[in-house]
Amino acid sequence: MIEGRCLCSAVRIELDEPAGQVEICQCSMCRRWGGAFYSALSGSGFTIHGEDQIAVYQSSAWAERAFCKTCGSNLWFKFLPTGNRSFSAGLFDDAGGAEIEKEIFVDEAASWACVAGEHPRMTGEEIIAEAKAAGFTFD
Repeated sequence: MIEGRCLCSAVRIELDEPAGQVEICQCSMCRRWGGAFYSALSGSGFTIHGEDQIAVYQSSAWAERAFCKTCGSNLWFKFLPTGNRSFSAGLFDDAGGAEIEKEIFVDEAASWACVAGEHPRMTGEEIIAEAKAAGFTFD
């Protein structure tokens, strides 16, 4: 288990069995939300402390994003069709050395937000096709 927190510590997240890798999303929404891209960390389970300090915004028909009401730190992305959440990797000091699992929506990346290293890179078309093949719709 690792513990993360927002800037003001009003929200703390305990992440059980964290993945050893982060997923980087370069889509335009994540860039607008995070300033460059979204680095996502997930685990087998989680506990959230300070829920009264959390605001949730439904950013599309299929996703919601959460942030701390006090300091504005981005907390998580939730894929509504499955309920799966990924948490902002920056919340967790212990995630600083994590490798990159994959980078998605690379076709929407800003030229100044390039991520170095060898890892899978997928376009938005590839990600949407993968999700549709798994039965998800994005209407």
